[in-house]
Amino acid sequence: MLTDSLGNPVSLQDAASLSAVNDFVEGFISCEARVANILQVAQSDQSPLVQACCAALHMFAESAQGPIHARPYIARAQASLKVMPGVTEREQRFVAAIAAWVDGDMAQAIRLHQEQVIEHPRDLASLKLGQYHLFNIGNAPGMLKLALAALPAAQDVPYLHGMAAFGWEQCHLLRQAESAARQAIQMCEKEPWAQHALAHVMLTQGRLSEGLAFMQQASPSWTGLNSFMVTHNWWHLAVFALELGRNDEALRLYDHQVWGVVKDYSQDQIGAVSLLARLELAGVDVGGRWQDVADYLLVRLNDQVLPFLDMQYLYGLARAGRREAQTLMHSIEAFATASPSPGQANSRSVWQEVCLPASRGLLAHAQGDNETAVRQLGSVLPRLAEIGGSHAQRGLFEQIHLDALIRSGQWVGAQHLVQQNLNGQAESARLQRQAQQIYTALGLQFSEATGEARLL
Repeated sequence: MLTDSLGNPVSLQDAASLSAVNDFVEGFISCEARVANILQVAQSDQSPLVQACCAALHMFAESAQGPIHARPYIARAQASLKVMPGVTEREQRFVAAIAAWVDGDMAQAIRLHQEQVIEHPRDLASLKLGQYHLFNIGNAPGMLKLALAALPAAQDVPYLHGMAAFGWEQCHLLRQAESAARQAIQMCEKEPWAQHALAHVMLTQGRLSEGLAFMQQASPSWTGLNSFMVTHNWWHLAVFALELGRNDEALRLYDHQVWGVVKDYSQDQIGAVSLLARLELAGVDVGGRWQDVADYLLVRLNDQVLPFLDMQYLYGLARAGRREAQTLMHSIEAFATASPSPGQANSRSVWQEVCLPASRGLLAHAQGDNETAVRQLGSVLPRLAEIGGSHAQRGLFEQIHLDALIRSGQWVGAQHLVQQNLNGQAESARLQRQAQQIYTALGLQFSEATGEARLL
């Protein structure tokens, strides 16, 4: 029987499809663009595994069109299961997990990926998919458990250590995260996911100069990657530059590395929104850049795939002054309050109880209503992890909340937040500037050198 590059048996109608299957498996776990090569054999090989992989690729569009485009593939996969002999139990479970994803039953999809890692720990494509789903619901311990379950059987694969590193980091276990990331990079210098996990560690620990230098050194290896991975790692580098007060450098990175690879892709869009917003919060004039991003957000008005995405689409449209921001707000309200379909009850509560008030707060901030922004965002900050995204990505919403506190003159609340953040990121020029403003308003003198305050 044929096996993929990780040793998993595969059932194919055409043995020549094996290279495309390996491109999917290896490309997915290494964040490389060759993952899409599986589409080249979609017509010639109707085997369940090939068709399910193609369906997964369409679902990664993270759009309302994703399931529509994925359904023909998953239907062919399910039909082939009934007539094709020798399909393994692993492949059957993989098809079922993708089908659950297409149907919107994320709880079932996650359960199947969790079963897969126990029964077939070297199916790292399934593992990474499971981590992706868990990440999108804010279940960091679940992400870590998947990676740790596979380690005894697949510790020879550097990308698994990168997956473990990000799981550790999202669980705030930073020493373990750094150790796993460095092990992955030692095994494979071009390991962008591990590099990304280490950037998270350094940002969280306030190692801003070190983080900037590390990502600059790693950047020559960012070749052949999918658009999300390459733009996201440049995004991390730009965030380091921005926090260090290197605003012109951050703006150049936005223009040449972060925005413009695949402008119609969800992750590229939210990376642009997030970096533009951070630039403005740091006092940078971004000119007409919001308008270009907003042009590509207009198709997102009825997506409602992930709350983390919609919140940033909304902010981007609103900062561009587009009236469609209100249309998207109405779509979020309608989706959040509609009766959920089977398997979606838990996620719908997140839309209603977290995404909806947060979205109202983001829209208010973009439109200059800072008191509403403080009230709405502040009410859900403790639950923001439930919308998905990483700590670093969700940090944007915390920055907006802090900015709204400052702009509305709520100095006591602003001091409470800014000093805690500055304690962990003493190098941050943005936080130092905000602290100076806040302490002056409170009648105190803040010292950048010592990070302390005294009476004016």
